[in-house]
Amino acid sequence: MVHVKQPLKRHPLRTTPRAVRQDGESAPQWPNFTGTAQFVGTSSSGVTVFVDPSLGQPALQNAMDLLDDADRVVAANNTLFGVEGGPVSVIVFALGGATDGTGGADHMGCDFTTGAAIEVCAAFGNSARVSALFEAELSECCMNGNLCGVSTGEALSRWCAEVIGNNALSDFATAPTWFQDGTPNFVDNTDPSDGHADSTGCGMAFLSWLMSLGAALSAIAQTMVSLGDSGTLAQAYAHLTGDDASNAWPKFIAAIQALPNGVTSDDPFGGASQPPQLAHIAPWTVEAAGKIFGVILADLAAGKAANQIVASVRAAMVSIPSSKPHGASAGTRNGTSTGACSLQSRRLLPPDKVRP
Repeated sequence: MVHVKQPLKRHPLRTTPRAVRQDGESAPQWPNFTGTAQFVGTSSSGVTVFVDPSLGQPALQNAMDLLDDADRVVAANNTLFGVEGGPVSVIVFALGGATDGTGGADHMGCDFTTGAAIEVCAAFGNSARVSALFEAELSECCMNGNLCGVSTGEALSRWCAEVIGNNALSDFATAPTWFQDGTPNFVDNTDPSDGHADSTGCGMAFLSWLMSLGAALSAIAQTMVSLGDSGTLAQAYAHLTGDDASNAWPKFIAAIQALPNGVTSDDPFGGASQPPQLAHIAPWTVEAAGKIFGVILADLAAGKAANQIVASVRAAMVSIPSSKPHGASAGTRNGTSTGACSLQSRRLLPPDKVRP
């Protein structure tokens, strides 16, 4: 997981012919793309990357950079959700006719079966945006059949993209729109749509605040998935803090009103940059320090670019709480089967664009 989106338009998986590479490497059925997909490669974590060859070298570079970055994104994503994901395919093309990333990303379902064919917009000269778009859709595949299609899941997927993608999609921000529209309450109520900037923006600002209180994004993600489609942000707050859910909205809106400059980004409380409180040495913080250093050393050894190393560290930091989580089951799921996620477009877009 970015615009004032219109209500989701259902459309089943198309029956258009599968795109096939000349040497026999086949591509899946995509949500939108109907051209010929050029196979680029498959990462060790099972991400198979394709590209629209008609876009030339800039798109191919995006695709090769995504292939190089895929294992980092998958590892960070799996850590946030506490799962081992499945194989996915992703194609880089001019989604919505754009080649700067503003075409967004799309997939159909919220698991690794129905949602494993991922489309991302090319971003010529800025492959970090492509990785972030990929993470936005990949995170929804980890939602166990829940959340994608409602406002809470949309906010969560965008936060995953913000952290793992190192804020490469800052122009997709919706929290400022929510603030400008009078801060409607989507903490006590969940919007049954992922297409409204106000409800998504409220979720983005709320998760920023929750992380600033010390909640790890990994604990937030796993708690929200366990609560399911009907869960609210207030319930997630109660589960993670031990406070009553009825206190979530008044405390949050008071914090919003105390911001000196209002809400100008999706992270008004600096939640993504909150480090663990290493002054209070506890077993999990010692382990955290080792994990972060391990991430840095592994990325250096792999020759990763600076922006990729920073994104890896950010992802590692937000997966570690600044204090021990409230409750033994804060990061566990309560269901034994996946939810019934309807098959429809999960298109991610900036707030100045609407779904076709």
